[in-house]
Amino acid sequence: MILATLKGIGKQLLRVKVVDCNAEDSRLSRCLNTFDLVALGVGSTLGAGVYILAGAVARDSAGPAIVLSFLIAAFASVLAGLCYAEFGARVPKTGSAYLYSYVTVGELWAFITGWNLILSYVIGTSSVARAWSATFDELIGGHIEEFCRRYMTMNAPGILAEYPDIFAVFIIIALTALLIFGVKESALVTKVFTCVNVLVLLFMIISGLVKGNLKNWNLKPEEILNATSNSSLNASDSRTSAESLGAGGFMPFGINGVLSGAATCFYAFIGFDCIATTGEEVKNPQRAIPIGIVASLLICLLAYFGVSAALTLMMPYYLLDKNSPLPVAFTYVGWQEATYAVAIGSLCALSTSLLGSMFPLPRIIFAMARDGLLFSFLARVSERKTPNNSTLVAGLISAVMAFLLDLKDLVDLMSIGTLLAYTLVAACVLVLRYQPEQPSVAYEMANTQDEPEMADSKGNIDILPQPDDRFTVNNLLFPSNTEPSPLSGFAVNICTSILGVLVCVFSVVAVQGRLAVWSVSVLAVVMVACFIVIFIVWRQPQSKVKLAFKVPLLPFVPVISMFINIYLMMQLDKGTWMRFAIWMVLGFFIYFGYGIRNSAEAALTRSNTNTPACAIMGEPMATEKKAFLHNTQIATGDYEDS
Repeated sequence: MILATLKGIGKQLLRVKVVDCNAEDSRLSRCLNTFDLVALGVGSTLGAGVYILAGAVARDSAGPAIVLSFLIAAFASVLAGLCYAEFGARVPKTGSAYLYSYVTVGELWAFITGWNLILSYVIGTSSVARAWSATFDELIGGHIEEFCRRYMTMNAPGILAEYPDIFAVFIIIALTALLIFGVKESALVTKVFTCVNVLVLLFMIISGLVKGNLKNWNLKPEEILNATSNSSLNASDSRTSAESLGAGGFMPFGINGVLSGAATCFYAFIGFDCIATTGEEVKNPQRAIPIGIVASLLICLLAYFGVSAALTLMMPYYLLDKNSPLPVAFTYVGWQEATYAVAIGSLCALSTSLLGSMFPLPRIIFAMARDGLLFSFLARVSERKTPNNSTLVAGLISAVMAFLLDLKDLVDLMSIGTLLAYTLVAACVLVLRYQPEQPSVAYEMANTQDEPEMADSKGNIDILPQPDDRFTVNNLLFPSNTEPSPLSGFAVNICTSILGVLVCVFSVVAVQGRLAVWSVSVLAVVMVACFIVIFIVWRQPQSKVKLAFKVPLLPFVPVISMFINIYLMMQLDKGTWMRFAIWMVLGFFIYFGYGIRNSAEAALTRSNTNTPACAIMGEPMATEKKAFLHNTQIATGDYEDS
């Protein structure tokens, strides 16, 4: 009895969503093209970080080798981007990593992913709104901060901000109204701001190459100390030791500095995943989403690389200002007038970042509410086919946080939510590529919750393992099939789960133990186990179905992406993990108190008691799953990318 109860609960938690990939079936307005997606991705990713991050990383971590740090960070981001691109080609629906997890690894993991994406986007919106307010306030002389400090001071250190940011609230309200008004109008504003931002960055890159000096990439410690002692810039930081300045040259802090800088620069590429939330608002999503993701990442890489190179060529890395490196650099080379262009570009970048954070947030809420995991009123759409209720709630939560909270301690939570989503998407790609053409009995059971005897039909007989497809070491390492089979699909599922555990153990030991003898020994054993598991996965046959985009070099690209993401998560401090745990407890209260009973898949399960097993809306579930796995869309080709 207890075993049956646990089995039933497990089926509920791991039931997967069946998706009809018909591109015409959308409650939202399809009005975006590929250029709109590229602008949205670039605007979300190429935000204020390019105006601030480069200076801090170059000065403290990498020196001129920051260009290598950005290349490494871009490589890690592209790996995640490729996984998103394949799922965008497979599932042209709203929901991003939440939906991708739902159709592959089950409802509980999907809720965890979606709940953390909500947290990431809320914090991102609130923090960027406060940054926009602070930047604008600095341009007008600090009058907003002075007024708020004088009349609205809040005395709750460590809990609330020193003063409420009224202007940040007005910014969020204005952009919420813009998003409610329509997707096309929001995309137009994003395109304008993104184009201005890119033009400003091109001006900075060209100026840096014209006014730059290659000697700044090959400085010696003696010259650095002499220049620092004679410099009037950054006088407060002039008491600098040779040890803090490194060894000079192109990599003054060595390869460790480059890698440390790459870990920081990785977060500058967060934002492209907002493209994956537009699946039901894009014309020809199977083509547009992969192109939009890859193109936006490449554009951002070129921009980050160019700006960091120009910055370190114009000015020695040890003189760079951590908070506003570009204005100081232009002042250093005698082009003080260029600081106005920097100010314009900074505001445009902050505006596109804000839109990039606000745009996907209501769509994640809408997708979860439509599936019954969040409250149903959030799934209503307006006559203009925009998710008004979820947009209003998203704007309200973001505005309250921007008004009351000092978000410095919460920003790292963005990283956990995003990295967890990246990891699950990589795992889902790995699992899905090796699944057989027909759904397995386990898939049908997860959706119908019927016992195998009840679902027994001649259609199920075809997908049972054949005599030569039984589990043996020979079949596992040298499969005779050229197409995925139930055995190979099941083997990849188990191997992916084991690999996730091994990567977590490796990352924890590597971060905590470093180069201790016991740590190196454990890491060696775990690494050997990882290679064995990867080898088993590599030996399994892959699906040969044609898609608009496929991740290359499977299984290595998703595995490397999982490793990098989990390792970066383990770098975060204990306080961040505690706040993450509190957020997850709140989410589990909502899921187990509301979502698990009101899930659309749960309703489907109950309706299946009066309908034939594995039938959805009169169609066999096998056909639905096959359409998902093989992307057999008919109507998609009717859309033109314009």
